[in-house]
Amino acid sequence: MIARRYVRLAALVLVLPGALVLHGLWRLVRAPSPWPRLFLGTAARLFGARPRILGRPLRRDVVFLSNHLSWMDIPLLAGATGTAFVAKAELRAVPLIGWLCTLNRTIFVSRGDRMGIERQVADLRDALAHAWAIAIFPEGTTGDGSTLLPFKPALLAALDPAPAGLMIQPVRIDYGEATAELAWVGDEHGKDHAARVLNRAGRFTATLHFLEPFVPEGGRKAIAAEARARIEAAGR
Repeated sequence: MIARRYVRLAALVLVLPGALVLHGLWRLVRAPSPWPRLFLGTAARLFGARPRILGRPLRRDVVFLSNHLSWMDIPLLAGATGTAFVAKAELRAVPLIGWLCTLNRTIFVSRGDRMGIERQVADLRDALAHAWAIAIFPEGTTGDGSTLLPFKPALLAALDPAPAGLMIQPVRIDYGEATAELAWVGDEHGKDHAARVLNRAGRFTATLHFLEPFVPEGGRKAIAAEARARIEAAGR
């Protein structure tokens, strides 16, 4: 029997060329392209996710601050909102994946580069000037879903002061009974985790709870603390 992961990846490969062509056509006429969002949302469904949206996500002039469980969070959030992401710089070098990330306007940062934090903040400020929706996982890594890790506020210096009209919208992601199987924790290699998730039988409900937006005030630490408190309260 062909491993389930190969069937799912093959289906994604069949969808990809059409999405790329359509994305190129939209870009050719300088129209906002919905195809990265549609492609990533399709990927999440092919991998077994059934999104359940609570609340109303903002579409622009917003920074989503979300807890982080797995790489599956990315296609789910993108499929629901069309958001761009702040991601680790190492992702840019991954064959095909890195290139696809650039099509979704990913902002790459080196989280371990403390000396380069000013440049990273400047890159984020530039993206915010375009009024995109941008998602950040401020835990800086993935958790097990049972506890919320401390939020790292360094990049949120780009919001002090925030562009006029920008809002913060906290998001809580929950995979329900499938969380233990899908969460990426410990020293598991990325390839091993991807294979395990893609080989998982059946579907799972992925709840994306978009919480009440708030105005970013009081500096980066206050913004991080407020978002974390709201996400934590939503999980009780």
